[in-house]
Amino acid sequence: MQKLGDFKLPQFFNYPPYFTLQPVRDTREKQIQLWKELILDYCRTQKTFVIELEKDLPLFTNPTIERSLTNEAKDAFLSALVSDGRAEWMDKSHRKCLILWHRIQDWAELILRYVRDNGLEDSVMTLDEIRLGTESRGTELHGMDRTVLMRALKLLEHKGKLAIFKGTSTDDEGVKFSV
Repeated sequence: MQKLGDFKLPQFFNYPPYFTLQPVRDTREKQIQLWKELILDYCRTQKTFVIELEKDLPLFTNPTIERSLTNEAKDAFLSALVSDGRAEWMDKSHRKCLILWHRIQDWAELILRYVRDNGLEDSVMTLDEIRLGTESRGTELHGMDRTVLMRALKLLEHKGKLAIFKGTSTDDEGVKFSV
């Protein structure tokens, strides 16, 4: 089985036609489904939150079979993730895509679990402590994209689970949990 670093690639990755958008509808739907699953799995394990179409992502090239996805194919696969609510275009030209291997609601639940599991109810934390702090090491929150974190925190704020406060810089933005 082929690997990208420690990431195991699926069998279809070595099948050249899967690197070209398929013209037959049923085949294309299967191809899109396989690529959606692969993109989400890769991004989750590699903690990749943003994919830029113009940049080379190792996932989109297979040097063994000398194949790479075209920008049209990347756009088709990412657009399918957007349609499923698993990604969002970050710009109008569809060149930069935010990947949501967990939906925002799921990220919010992970944050609440982290707070409860670590006895952080009624505590105050900076955003950087949540996404980069020693307490979050070994959790899915560690290394989390700031945009995704803020959206999950705003959802929790809307539900009355915390209050977000702004400091004088992004370094001292924080939250007060009231779980």
